[in-house]
Amino acid sequence: MNISQIIANELAVAPAQVDAAVTLLDEGATVPFVARYRKEVTQGLDDTQLRQLDVRLTYLRELQERRGVILKSVDEQGKLTDALKAQFLAAETKTDLEDLYLPYKPKRRTKAQMAREAGLEPLADALFDDPTQVPETVAAGYLNVDAGITAAADALEGAKQILMERFAEDPTLTGTLREFLWDNAHLKSEVVAGKEEEGKKFSDYFAYDEAICKVPSHRALALFRGRNEDILYLTLDLPTADAAGPHPCEAMVASHFKLEDQGRAADAWLLQCAAWAWKIKLQTRLDVDLKLRLREAAEDSSMTVFAKNLSALLLAAPAGAMTTIGLDPGIRTGVKVAVIDETGKLLETTTLYPHPPKKQWDASIHALAQLAQRHGAKLVAIGNGTASRETDRLVADLVKQHKTLGLQKIVVSEAGASVYSASEVAAHEFPSLDVSLRGAVSIARRLQDPLAELVKIDPKSIGVGQYQHDVNQTQLGRTLDGVVEDCVNAVGVDVNSASAELLMHVSGLSKTLAENIVQFRNEHGAFKNRKKLLKVPRLGDKTYEQAAGFLRIREGDNALDASAVHPEAYPVVEKIVGAAPWIGIKEVS
Repeated sequence: MNISQIIANELAVAPAQVDAAVTLLDEGATVPFVARYRKEVTQGLDDTQLRQLDVRLTYLRELQERRGVILKSVDEQGKLTDALKAQFLAAETKTDLEDLYLPYKPKRRTKAQMAREAGLEPLADALFDDPTQVPETVAAGYLNVDAGITAAADALEGAKQILMERFAEDPTLTGTLREFLWDNAHLKSEVVAGKEEEGKKFSDYFAYDEAICKVPSHRALALFRGRNEDILYLTLDLPTADAAGPHPCEAMVASHFKLEDQGRAADAWLLQCAAWAWKIKLQTRLDVDLKLRLREAAEDSSMTVFAKNLSALLLAAPAGAMTTIGLDPGIRTGVKVAVIDETGKLLETTTLYPHPPKKQWDASIHALAQLAQRHGAKLVAIGNGTASRETDRLVADLVKQHKTLGLQKIVVSEAGASVYSASEVAAHEFPSLDVSLRGAVSIARRLQDPLAELVKIDPKSIGVGQYQHDVNQTQLGRTLDGVVEDCVNAVGVDVNSASAELLMHVSGLSKTLAENIVQFRNEHGAFKNRKKLLKVPRLGDKTYEQAAGFLRIREGDNALDASAVHPEAYPVVEKIVGAAPWIGIKEVS
């Protein structure tokens, strides 16, 4: 399997582009760095293509590693023929690989294995190869008292177990049945008896029936949530199946092994083996496989949506450096208020009670007006949680009654504000500030600069989708972390004002290095040029190469340090300016 060729075909690019990207990623380069500063090496691969490449590269390498383990296992069993090895090498998915491995996979002693140990495999082979033989007559020659085979019926039962296992472990048949069921089966759900009231939020699915291949991701996740909460019972069903006759999949098993009723002595027995192979072994396994396939497809689709939602939140237009009042609405507990200056520094906090039971409406308007006047605030950020509409009306009255203040109100998402309030980051920033007031600070800051504030919160806590807690959390975390990394590096970071939480998402920087940068900045003052970053403890040449282009220095020694131009390209820019002196550095950058 040529990994580069497979990925190249999927992305519709040249294998050489994939090889170049893989080499850079293996050397420790990040996706943002490769996308922006190594386009000439990858011949123009963008960040979306590189993310897809990275995901597929991980999958295919895991596939290769698993293939190696399997080949070694089968070889040690002495069963690895050239033809079988070729089949393993040709498998393109983990599912196909595991289907091939199933007959050779070490397992606890099955009834079929015990039957083989009792010497019944020749009986199974004899009846399969020549159905004209009478099963009971042939079986009489395989009695084995020591193994508990005391009658022809015992021998036939053992032979049946051997054939059932052989049929069920045929990889080609398994794949054919899986795709047939995916294309034709319906997913049905019913409410668990007695759970109607408890599970009324799932009432839409109490009698649900839809083709499994057409179930949309949000509906699939809802169904699986209902099953996990023991409200719904999910089954797979073939609408075309005749309840009075054999299941279509039984017929497919028989057909695959060329079994048919021609009136021969063993035909009925062999068809019974095929039927039981479906009912006892294949049906249960494929039921699990197809539901897992649906779940994984739903999760992948949902995570794409979650990623887009998070990106939109992070890259929302910042209000800019303006003194802002943040309001974290509440009814009984009051409206928490925080005022921050244009740099995000906390100036003042208070709590107001305009809503029931205290109903201090006019007093709250007066207090907000005084805060705005005292600090020169121009923006009011209102969290969109409980009592948001009521608080929005309060601020509308404030704006109307105090027009000279020139206030503007904006409702912002407060998702994750409570998580931030109780976090170590918030405790470090505001050790003496009450937890309930920290959320108002976050709300004000996320209006000023959404990206800088939201990176302090675990992206899974920001609230990017309805079913985000139902999907694979490890994969979700990896996906959302990639989104944060892409957004931070797309915008760039002011190294002299950014928090450690923001810096840690810059290409090449870890949490420790980000903290080292902040500590170095606090001890030695603002960075005057990018080269000074190399004096930060543990920040070496390789990290500098990855990070420098995304770190901005305003009003520094070199105008290019405030741009997205990488230091390695400074000589080129300086040559351009030298050849055309009427063009300034700022214009080029």
